[in-house]
Amino acid sequence: MQSTDGLVDLDDERVLQEVGIYRYHHPLETSQEYRDRLQEIQDRIKGGIKGGTAVLASDMFTFNNSLAKGRRMTSDYSKLMLRAYNGEADTCVRSLRAGNVVTAKKRLEASADVIARLGAMMEMRINPDYHRIRVEEIELTADFLMKVQEEKEKARDERERLREERKAEQELAAERERLDKEHAHYLNALQAVSASGDQGAVAEITARLVAIDAAIKHNDFRAANIRAGYVYVISNTGAFGPNVVKIGMTRRLEPMDRVRELGDASVPFPFDVHALFFSADAVTLEMELHHAFHAVRLNHINDRREFFFAAPSAVRIVLAEKVGNLLEFAEAVEATQYLQSKKYWPAPSN
Repeated sequence: MQSTDGLVDLDDERVLQEVGIYRYHHPLETSQEYRDRLQEIQDRIKGGIKGGTAVLASDMFTFNNSLAKGRRMTSDYSKLMLRAYNGEADTCVRSLRAGNVVTAKKRLEASADVIARLGAMMEMRINPDYHRIRVEEIELTADFLMKVQEEKEKARDERERLREERKAEQELAAERERLDKEHAHYLNALQAVSASGDQGAVAEITARLVAIDAAIKHNDFRAANIRAGYVYVISNTGAFGPNVVKIGMTRRLEPMDRVRELGDASVPFPFDVHALFFSADAVTLEMELHHAFHAVRLNHINDRREFFFAAPSAVRIVLAEKVGNLLEFAEAVEATQYLQSKKYWPAPSN
């Protein structure tokens, strides 16, 4: 940002906070499209330099009463000023970070103003058309950096999703194999006890076979229905503070395996579980919960980050509205490792 005294604010962190959510200046679909546009911009920049139209100046300036000497001086100064301007423009482009386009544009605008002021005697200034090209280059470069970051995050999330899907498929396949073996075992046992006439044992084994058949049916349903799974509500007070929850879903056979993975070495403490709810359409249920708490997301830039400023009790109310009878929900959690560790933390400095 630019202050009232004409100085450009170079504090990127403050500028980014003031700007907020990044808006693309030139919306394109892919980073490759931005590369192509940037190449076009480079060709236009070179054309302006080679054509001598990048700097405007009077051709009537005289030096020692000589128009010819004045024009030579104007030409030399124009090259010098253009070199300085292009150097600043190149620095602005090289130092860009995704989302930090405001500072770069202000710096380049300030450079053009300085050149106009210093070259006032010769009516020298950067051609506004050339300046617009270089500003567009900054905007496209910022857009390109943001698009690359976005594509990388999408690719990373997609890889994580596919890993989760493969784990779920492998677990469900292994569970079906285990159930098939158990079913075969009890069938053999049923034949043996039937021959012995032990009706009590027959009834017990028959009941076990019915339970196994139900488990096989449920397992096959989950394997066939990719939308079925567990919606989880978890928190990590030691890592994120109170009243911050993560709302996600997993198709894993044992949903706690996913929760334990999320609480790996990337966070100081394991996650605590408020709810694990199985749904035939966990994808839709998760999406509805995300929508309900969208305004209180921690990350308003990347919707794939599933953390929200919300008390567990608030999530419980919304979840109950969506699913009806909610049997189990823990509003208070143990956070054992966090509470046991707090007394060993250094005292906060003033």
